Amino acid sequence: MKRYCSIRTPLGGMVALAEGDQLRGLWFTDQKYTPADAGKWLNDPDYPLFAELRRQLDAYFAGTLREFHLPLAPRGTLFQMTIWELLRAIPPGTTTTYGALARLAAERREGRIPSAQAVGGAVGRNPIDIIIPCHRVIGADGSLTGYAGGLHRKAALLALERGEGLPPT
Repeated sequence: MKRYCSIRTPLGGMVALAEGDQLRGLWFTDQKYTPADAGKWLNDPDYPLFAELRRQLDAYFAGTLREFHLPLAPRGTLFQMTIWELLRAIPPGTTTTYGALARLAAERREGRIPSAQAVGGAVGRNPIDIIIPCHRVIGADGSLTGYAGGLHRKAALLALERGEGLPPT
């Protein structure tokens, strides 16, 4: 069964999608890209997976949870899935660049290095915000670039993970 619910966070409203017992999507309601999916979804905010998701998000935003432990089932191309897997390996409170991810993807796929732009496209279409930490990817010059949820949220998430807490809203 396909389910969804709305979730409030200190950085704004989010929508979560689950199929079976796996999280398929989590995104800010006003972000640039949202997962596209056909079919009917049941609004089920009391579903146990969503209760656990809310519990872990609350702990994350309180600064007491650094890594999420939820069953994930993002859907994308093989290249996107490779990039999303690499994102999950970036430790909390640290960052990497699109170019570094491109080199890691080439090693993983035993092929030529994809462009940083191709990596950016896959990062930007990450269907499970925060938990698949696309906010930890920055530009080669150290600048905050390209976060579908907004650069203000990217900065806030990085500050939170560095132990600085969330900036006032």
